[in-house]
Amino acid sequence: MVDGYAILPPRMDTPFRGTAKYIVSEELGRAVDVAVHLQRPLLLKGEPGTGKTLLAINLAAARGLPLERWQVKSTTKAVEGLYEYDTVRRLHDSRFGEGDVRDIAQYISLGPLGRAFERDERSVVLIDEIDKADLEFPNDLLHELDTMSFTISETGRTVTAGRRPIVIITSNNEKELPDAFLRRCVFHWIEFPDRELMARIVRVHHPDLEDELLGAALGAFYRLRQVDGLRKPPSTSELIDWISALRHSGMDAAKLLGAGLPFLGTLLKKEQDVETLQRVVRRGRG
Repeated sequence: MVDGYAILPPRMDTPFRGTAKYIVSEELGRAVDVAVHLQRPLLLKGEPGTGKTLLAINLAAARGLPLERWQVKSTTKAVEGLYEYDTVRRLHDSRFGEGDVRDIAQYISLGPLGRAFERDERSVVLIDEIDKADLEFPNDLLHELDTMSFTISETGRTVTAGRRPIVIITSNNEKELPDAFLRRCVFHWIEFPDRELMARIVRVHHPDLEDELLGAALGAFYRLRQVDGLRKPPSTSELIDWISALRHSGMDAAKLLGAGLPFLGTLLKKEQDVETLQRVVRRGRG
């Protein structure tokens, strides 16, 4: 343990604290441990770029578990995570005489949650950006997440989890989630990294970065995030890309301090935010 952070141990019976490429706070590590112990989904919220998705990926890798990723979209239905019935292929086969269309099971494919239930070994299931779906989506998942079992209505087959998977759910807070769903989750808000933690994260991606350039880049980055009116403040991924651009151009700390914000397009991704920053700069000069 170093300053409240540590490397994620690979053993199955040891607590989660982070990997060499994914540094987490001790509080988040405890949230993971509690969710696993209680066998409840872990609901992660936080602004984009705080590593919500990477937590599940690194947890699975560190514990040597299979990962099932379910990327939620606005049109996603809860049943798609369990299984899908390919009616189009069955219709095609019935019209052109390919295969025995009476065997409906051949047209059923399990979704990410269904595959995790069917697997004999434990797995990690990432339900990513659940707030993109409609309001009924979380409620439709409640029964399956509670019982870890579902029935394929077309065949009558019931799939029950042999080992309860570790379920990680992420949300960017675009929609409120139902209270009934929230009661069944362990919740954790991922704070945006402070300067000290961000420096450690950057070092993972740029281990040979000069201290002077790192300090100057972090100073400019956090000043930019404090500009009032930004619709999408730059996140960790933008900072890492920006530093890559600075290094590629040969920018040193002294030049950066006197050059404003070069390669601004790697930090700000909305025209309105660029205009907001320009107004702030003009007011400062005036």
